[in-house]
Amino acid sequence: MNWDIIQGKWDQIKGSVKEHWGDLTDDEVTQIAGNREKLSGKLQERYGWTKTEVDEKMNDFFRRHV
Repeated sequence: MNWDIIQGKWDQIKGSVKEHWGDLTDDEVTQIAGNREKLSGKLQERYGWTKTEVDEKMNDFFRRHV
């Protein structure tokens, strides 16, 4: 997954991120700004997933949306 592309398109896809992971607040999604580590950390915190689970879920989501 090319995170440079995700960061560049963040404003376009952050609505989909918020819709998909509804436990993230608007402010958190804005602050993440396409940063892989920030998103991973927030998803682990909100959903209690392991890093491996988060990586799989993020890769699946962004393959479909980017």
